[in-house]
Amino acid sequence: MGKKILVVEDEKKLVNILKGYLEQAGFTVVAAYDGQHALTVFRHEKPALVLLDLNLPGMDGLDVCRALRKESAVPVIMLTARVEETDRLIGLELGADDYISKPFSPREVVARVRAVLRRTEGQSARVETLSAGDLIVDLGKHSARLKDRAIELTPTEFALLAVMMQNPGRAFTRLQLLDQVQGEAFEGYERTIDAHVKNLRQKIERDPKNPRYVLTVFGVGYKFAEDA
Repeated sequence: MGKKILVVEDEKKLVNILKGYLEQAGFTVVAAYDGQHALTVFRHEKPALVLLDLNLPGMDGLDVCRALRKESAVPVIMLTARVEETDRLIGLELGADDYISKPFSPREVVARVRAVLRRTEGQSARVETLSAGDLIVDLGKHSARLKDRAIELTPTEFALLAVMMQNPGRAFTRLQLLDQVQGEAFEGYERTIDAHVKNLRQKIERDPKNPRYVLTVFGVGYKFAEDA
């Protein structure tokens, strides 16, 4: 049985299309057609990844994502017909790992699902611990701690932190980071890295506006401080 994917989408025709493509790719698919039902299915089925439509009846996708992040770091890919960048960034700031705008190719969705899961699996296969100051990242256990406090990171936040900590002092462009954490660099999405870095700083920095660990390289992108 393949990894379980929860598709949360109120258009049943689209659910059936995605279900067909995902199952053909070897995944097991469960579905929910509204936000409240999605949370019930999630808790019962414990999927490896959630495909989440933003425009749901009743409890919308942003509220569902917010609720998911209170109890899990499961990868979330948002699906939406909204094209405004602010909507995308709000979703990412709530902890979504990726964002796909409608209309989309079902094959692209499968590719993005594979990329996010491959990234998560690749990190958990390593048995290496990274440390800098009070920050400790265990790649094998996929965990992070600040002093004695556990930090809940989404898969994308964890991947960003791990990549930069493994290369202290190296300046990464946004596209390079996107390629590192997603396995593919989708043009037009590089600015989403800013939202993930903002979230990451909120969790690991004492003063996110004056970061000690993840530094901005103006005109380039970001780097992990060499002297951290």
